[in-house]
Amino acid sequence: MAAPPPNPVPMAYIGGSGAVPVWLNKGDNAWQMISATLVGLQSVPGLVILYGSIVKKKWAVNSAFMALYAFAAVVICWVTWAYKMSFGHKLLPFWGKAGPALGQKFLINQAALPATPHYFSNGGLETAEIEPWYPMATMVWFQCVFAAITLILLAGSVLGRMNFKAWMAFVPLWLTFCYTVGAFSLWGGGFLFHWGVMDYSGGYVIHLSSGIAGFTTAFWVGPRAKKDRERFPPNNVLLMLAGAGLLWMGWAGFNGGDPYAANTDSSVAVLNTNICAATSLLVWTWLDVIFFEKPSVIGAVQGMITGLVCITPGAGLVQGWAAIVMGVMSGSVPWFSMMILDKRWKLFTKVDDTLGVFHTHAVAGLLGGLLTGLFAEPQLCTLFLPVTNSRGAVYGGSGGVQLIKQLVGGLFIIGWNLVVTSIICVVINIFIPLRMPEEHLLIGDDAVHGEEAYALWGDGETYDVTKHELSDGTSPHPIYPSSGATQVV
Repeated sequence: MAAPPPNPVPMAYIGGSGAVPVWLNKGDNAWQMISATLVGLQSVPGLVILYGSIVKKKWAVNSAFMALYAFAAVVICWVTWAYKMSFGHKLLPFWGKAGPALGQKFLINQAALPATPHYFSNGGLETAEIEPWYPMATMVWFQCVFAAITLILLAGSVLGRMNFKAWMAFVPLWLTFCYTVGAFSLWGGGFLFHWGVMDYSGGYVIHLSSGIAGFTTAFWVGPRAKKDRERFPPNNVLLMLAGAGLLWMGWAGFNGGDPYAANTDSSVAVLNTNICAATSLLVWTWLDVIFFEKPSVIGAVQGMITGLVCITPGAGLVQGWAAIVMGVMSGSVPWFSMMILDKRWKLFTKVDDTLGVFHTHAVAGLLGGLLTGLFAEPQLCTLFLPVTNSRGAVYGGSGGVQLIKQLVGGLFIIGWNLVVTSIICVVINIFIPLRMPEEHLLIGDDAVHGEEAYALWGDGETYDVTKHELSDGTSPHPIYPSSGATQVV
C-alpha cells in the first residue's frame, strides 16, 4: 500500500466545498469580521456610552439614543440601497448605482468592488479590480459599520436640542446623498480614487464629512438653551472614559481592516494608530497644563480622538516616526482651534457645536489628509494604493503633486457636505421642526422620552407632585401612578 503524501493539508484548510469555496481565505475572513465587530463596538456601546455620559444629566438618554437609533437605521438603509451606491457599479464619477445587497447569490460570492480596476492613460491595466478573499457578505457588513459611525459622529454636533423626529428623517437622507458620494468617490472607484487621493481608512470619507456636516447641521438646528450652553458638565466622567476606551481599542479594526486582508500593511496601520493616538493625548494634556494649569480628563479624551482621526487617512501609508509627528500636530492644531479660535472667531461662537466635532473630526481629518500627502512612504503606498509610484512630498518625485491632490480631495468633501447637508436640513424643516420646542429644551429627557438616565430629581426637571411626592396616608396629596420606564424602576 502506498505511503500517504508527506505533510498532508488538514481537511479544515482544503477548499472546494459549498461553504468553503477555493477562493476563501479563512484568516482574512476572520480578521475582516473581527475588524467589523470592533468598529461596531466603537458605536454600540462605545459612542452610546460616551455620548450618554459626556453630556449634562438631563440629555443623557436623548444623546445615547440618537447614537443607537442612527446605528440601527443605517444598517437597514445600507443593505437596502446604500451599499451599492458606495461600492457598486459606476453611475456617475462620484456615485454608484443603487440596489439591494440582500440576496444570497450576491452575498456568498467572492467580494469585489467592480469600479476599482485602474488603467494607464494608454488603456493598459495598472491595478486590477479589488477582490478580497472572502464573501460579499463580509464586505457589506464591514463597510456598513463605517457608514453607521459616521452618522453617530455627526450627531455629536447637535446633541441637546435636535428634534428626535427630525433626526429620524435626517439619518437616511444624509446617508444617501452625502456619505455614499464620499465613499464611492474615494474608496469605491470614483474619480478621486482613480486620481490617486489617499484616504486609507476614512479621514475624509468619515471624519472630515461628519465634522463639516455636523457643523452645518448645528447651524440650521440652532443653539442649545442658553442655560445649557453656559453650563454643560458631563454627568459621569468615569463612564465617559469607558466609552473613550472602547473607541480607542476599536480603532484597531477601524484602521487595521482597511487593507481588506490580515497582512503586513494591516499590522503597520494598527501600530501607527496607537502611536499617533498616544502622542496626541499627551500633547493635548501638556498644552492644557501649560496654558490652563490643570490636566483635563475631557481634554485628554479630545486629544486621543484627534490623534486617532489624524492618523486614519495615512495609517498604513506612513512610517512610525511620521505617526509621532502627526500625533504632535493632531494634539496641537485642533487644540488651538478648539481652545483659542473657538472662543474668538464669531462663526464658532454663533454655531453651537455641542461636542466640538468640527475641531476633533473636520480639523483633525483634513490635517491628517494633508500630512499623509506629505509623509506617505513609497513602499507602503505600493501595498495599498491603485496608482503606482504614489508617494508623499518629503520623498520627492511626484510627492508635491500628491499634496495638491490631498487638498483638492478635502475641498470636494467640504464643499459637497456644506451644500447638500444644508439642502437636507432646509427640506426636513419644511415638514418637521429641526429644533425641539422650548419646553422640551428646559426639561430634557423626561419631556422628550418620558425616561431619565438616573432616578434622581435634578437639573432640567420641573417639580411634579405625581412623581416627586407620594402620600404616606397623612399627606393631603394622593398617590399617583408612575410614568415612564425609569419611574417604574
